[in-house]
Amino acid sequence: MKQSGRNIKRRLTLTLLGNHISRLKHFRGHGVHSPYVYNLVRKVFMLKQLPVGREHALYHSLIERDVPQRRAVELQNLYYHCAAENFSIDNAPNICQMHFITATLPVSQYDALYTKAAQSGTTLVILSPYLNREHRAACTELLMRHESTSVDNRGYIIFFNNHLPKQHYKL
Repeated sequence: MKQSGRNIKRRLTLTLLGNHISRLKHFRGHGVHSPYVYNLVRKVFMLKQLPVGREHALYHSLIERDVPQRRAVELQNLYYHCAAENFSIDNAPNICQMHFITATLPVSQYDALYTKAAQSGTTLVILSPYLNREHRAACTELLMRHESTSVDNRGYIIFFNNHLPKQHYKL
């Protein structure tokens, strides 16, 4: 049975609206039952500027890779919040505490980098997870396999590979 363009548009609108409503319940940390994720929301995602007097190497590296300024600020603040000492971007996460994957890296490499990060206990951040169907499918598969806490903040997904329980938050 063929559907009309109006019905398809209505279903798409309801799907997108449902996604926004499911994320709205965690707005500003409301309804987040994990103290760790609540602190992320309040002390990282809600900050709109970089702290004064600290090095901003990650921020500048992300800006050079065309990451929007708002996302780069959030990720730099996440880096500080996690007390990470080093990072890598689009490289194999060998000896780093946080690894960032930008949209320029081929999706075919996501699985190998995720596996390596999980084995080494590295926090993995995938930027632009909803760029297209291929990115979305790869990120959904990784979320299903993930054994610890993950946070989906629309512009990126954070995979914590540490002692946190298996939970997934859509903010």
